[in-house]
Amino acid sequence: MPTLKEVNGRTASAIRTLGAYTTREKDFLVSEMVQVRGLMPLLMKRRNRLPWTREDKAELAVHLKRLSRLSPYLAVLMLPGGLLMLPALAWWLDRRRNRSRPRRS
Repeated sequence: MPTLKEVNGRTASAIRTLGAYTTREKDFLVSEMVQVRGLMPLLMKRRNRLPWTREDKAELAVHLKRLSRLSPYLAVLMLPGGLLMLPALAWWLDRRRNRSRPRRS
């Protein structure tokens, strides 16, 4: 049977790990949102009856790819209690990232 010290040590370790997941994912979200900041003026260009250039279209594609990486976070945040689920999402995404890839024959 584990002692109280062992249980407290595991709990503290789990809290530190959860904090590390949360911090890493928060930093990722902030960096992605900063990168998408120029999207609205670009979208409004078409609404103001100005044509998009090839460069504009390429920049739109980059922004949409960045937004697609944020979709798991947005889906979780839309659910009731979603903010409380962010650490679980961070853990799950990290687990998928660290999973070893199967070898091909």
